[in-house]
Amino acid sequence: MANIPSPSAISWRIHKPELIVPQNKTPKEILHLSDIDDQGSMHVQIPIIMFYKYNSSMKEKDPAMIIKDGLSKTLVFYYPLAGRLLEGSNRKLMVNCNGEGILFVEADANVELEKLGDSIKPPCPYLDLLLHNVPDSDGIIGCPLMLVQVTRFSCGGFAVGFRCDHTMMDAYGLKMFLRGLNELIQGASAPSILPVWQRHILSARSSPRITCTHHEFDEHIESKIAWESMEDKLIQKSFFFGKKEMEAIKNQVSPNCESTKFELLMAFLWKCRTIALSLHPEEVVRLTYFINIRGKSLELELPPGYYGNAFITPAAVSKAGLLYSNSLTYAVELVKNLNNYLNEEYIRSLTDFIVIKGRPELTKSWNFMISDNRFGGFDECDFGWGKPIFGGVAKAISFFSFGVAGKNDKGEKGVLIAISLPPLAMKIFEEVVNKMTIRNVEEVNIISKI
Repeated sequence: MANIPSPSAISWRIHKPELIVPQNKTPKEILHLSDIDDQGSMHVQIPIIMFYKYNSSMKEKDPAMIIKDGLSKTLVFYYPLAGRLLEGSNRKLMVNCNGEGILFVEADANVELEKLGDSIKPPCPYLDLLLHNVPDSDGIIGCPLMLVQVTRFSCGGFAVGFRCDHTMMDAYGLKMFLRGLNELIQGASAPSILPVWQRHILSARSSPRITCTHHEFDEHIESKIAWESMEDKLIQKSFFFGKKEMEAIKNQVSPNCESTKFELLMAFLWKCRTIALSLHPEEVVRLTYFINIRGKSLELELPPGYYGNAFITPAAVSKAGLLYSNSLTYAVELVKNLNNYLNEEYIRSLTDFIVIKGRPELTKSWNFMISDNRFGGFDECDFGWGKPIFGGVAKAISFFSFGVAGKNDKGEKGVLIAISLPPLAMKIFEEVVNKMTIRNVEEVNIISKI
């Protein structure tokens, strides 16, 4: 990492931003978002970044022009994304489908892509330059709902960045959009899966009622204040977990405790993070997991083209001391139990809770939020230059981490997780992760960047 150029050592040319509008005429209408869409914690912009090597077969092609043209075609089908959000009574969000367009930025950097090394992985130090924050564009109400930037490198490689308003879609929805974009760039007349709005499916009942417990919104004022006081001091590091690391973690769990690899990893990270924060044993800590409800055996069924937010956010709860003192099996069992919430009544109760409570944010009371984006398709998005050498969410957002598909320096596949913590807690966290995985791994693979 010592030879990686700093952002200031690279000459960047950011062209004038422009608006990309749908290629053809689209409906002018007002559409309501679902109550899952417009809950308080979704009022954020999610950065996605993908890096592509030079491809000699595309030597005469300009990725910026090709992607810009493809976006204009794709917005015909995803025309709400070209609109602007409005806020109604009780903070209810609606999209004004006025066709104003999404933001597009073209840029050039006088550096070869390979010189950036592992720094292209989260948390990427060049993110502010690869996704230029156009003035007055990063809000929610009245702002563009997507920003796309194509940055060409001197070697012929390039990066594509997407900054998406989370209220409009989740990772699966963006995956659908990108698939449609790829298909239209390759000559298709329409996406193979046509987008569907139908946000009413995940909206509150006509007589909303809370019938389940929703620990993900529990707020303890003292711990919230303590966490918020740390937010402007956070640093980020990214940790790689491949086959060997996961085997080392699994060896610390009871043989009769069956779980998915990601459940195991979440439990491990939650325990290590709690230890690193050095909390009082009686302090209550939480892990909130974003669980996709698509394709599950539920009476509530979403159409294949649904691209809105479609998840529940149940929280595992424990006293910090119990996570410290018990084996990892204890944390794994708590995480596994989150799947018990995957039922229609919990989903209905969640949408009703959001409306009744005025669209609250998920709690900041020692809450570790995590989303599994390994299958978001960002590492497979092909605009004609082949698959990216890295594609995924570009960083953690405060206490919210994303699991993305990644590789270590040996080319081994695994999970990459960016974690945000205060500097001292990060030092302890790294030591704890090393200690708990070094047992069966000669070298713990950690990709770090403050």
